[in-house]
Amino acid sequence: MDNPAGTIRSVYATPAGQRVAVEVDGGVVCARCASGKGCGAGLLGSRRTGGVIEAVVGPEAALAVGDKVRLHLAGTNLLAAAWLAYGLPLGGALAGAALAFIMRLGDPAAAGFAIAGLLVGLAAGRWRLQRADCLQNFVPYADKRL
Repeated sequence: MDNPAGTIRSVYATPAGQRVAVEVDGGVVCARCASGKGCGAGLLGSRRTGGVIEAVVGPEAALAVGDKVRLHLAGTNLLAAAWLAYGLPLGGALAGAALAFIMRLGDPAAAGFAIAGLLVGLAAGRWRLQRADCLQNFVPYADKRL
């Protein structure tokens, strides 16, 4: 997936450093999503025509309103986000089904335990994402003009 590009709409300072509000085109999708073979991330959200994303600016970057920039997210942070969104619920579902198998409860109970594990995994991911220290890892950054 290509990193989205956009136009800076505002620049402001925060205690953590300088940030910018970048307007990106909501119609921009990766080539796999455009061909219908994407990861499915767009299926749960609404199709937006555009949006404004808050991004961190590096200390050496001199950006101003109207500049075109590309937004980035560190690869390790992208992997962590995928783990929270997909890994925890899948792990919960597998653990629930395995527990029902070990207890020899049968297929209907295994399905119920898998659903319960899925919900526990979703709740754990949501709880983790609501923590401010976790959310700071998923803020994109804009480092230079295009």
